[in-house]
Amino acid sequence: MRKLLLYIFLILTTIVNAQNLKNQFKFSTFYGAINGGTSVSDIDVFSITEGLTTTTVQTPYDYNVTLGVRKIARFGYENKANTFYDGSESNYSDAATIGKIKGTEFLFELNYKRQEGVEYLDQHHFIRYVADNWNAKIEYLKDGFADVEYFEGSQRYRYSYNNNLSFNIGAVQRISEPYGYDPLEEWKLDNGNIHYTYLALEEGYNVDVYHEIYYNPEGNIVAYSSDVWEQVVIPEVLYDYTVSKRNKLNSIWNHSLVLGFDYYYYKKDFWLHSWGNLMPYHYDDGNEYAYHNFIGGQWYDYSGGAIFGKKINKQVGIFVEGKYNKYWNREWYNFKLGINYVIR
Repeated sequence: MRKLLLYIFLILTTIVNAQNLKNQFKFSTFYGAINGGTSVSDIDVFSITEGLTTTTVQTPYDYNVTLGVRKIARFGYENKANTFYDGSESNYSDAATIGKIKGTEFLFELNYKRQEGVEYLDQHHFIRYVADNWNAKIEYLKDGFADVEYFEGSQRYRYSYNNNLSFNIGAVQRISEPYGYDPLEEWKLDNGNIHYTYLALEEGYNVDVYHEIYYNPEGNIVAYSSDVWEQVVIPEVLYDYTVSKRNKLNSIWNHSLVLGFDYYYYKKDFWLHSWGNLMPYHYDDGNEYAYHNFIGGQWYDYSGGAIFGKKINKQVGIFVEGKYNKYWNREWYNFKLGINYVIR
């Protein structure tokens, strides 16, 4: 998938000359930032296996290194309060199908971060073009915390019902790992359990049944009891096995029908911006690892978001913002809501 993105970027830079490229980046912002903070507190773990022992589990501090460039017109409700982009912004409107203006907008952002001791390299890149009667978008998303990664392209016919509401219909092409594939399915017994010891032996582990000693593929002792073997070692074996099997598979194509809408209304004391996308039908190309095979037919993928604000009077205001995605039965979402009261 990284190679595919590289090819796309090379094509984009080839088909435009230097002057056009300069015009496309006009009014865009390049930014880089580092954010950090305390993670979860240290945890004391007690053991009585060989007398009372105490081990302190330390989680290193969280950080987020962000590099990006964006050219996205702000909607009326988006007031840029900060002087600089610091990499911590969460602009829900970026997920909307239609931007504030017609023409080309884009976002390219890398986030290298550590969260609760786990490191991720998250990415979100997209280019969208909006015209009167159609719009197109290419997007790449990798969210390590949600465990989702895909490349998506869409082309849609757009019908403007009025100045605020529009509907769209079109096609979406996605490239992703074969979500739904379960490498452990072949190891399941008739009762639903997994023959984990045999799987571990196949992966190079060894068991001295008489002395109840367990060895890893390198010959090192990893457990002196069946309890430690089952509760500590086996989960690692299953995780490593599933990751290894999935990494050996090629990415697959998903061709889908998409239906969507966008609504935008703004006044200084009231605004509502909402959008939604539904993929009710997906072409089955007969691939062995197509998602159709794992759920027994068609399924619904959808995404949407809403941004609402209301200034009730000069002192009181309320707001609700959020976005939600569900692809291949994987969910990721963000939201916030609140009330403001100004003392006069």
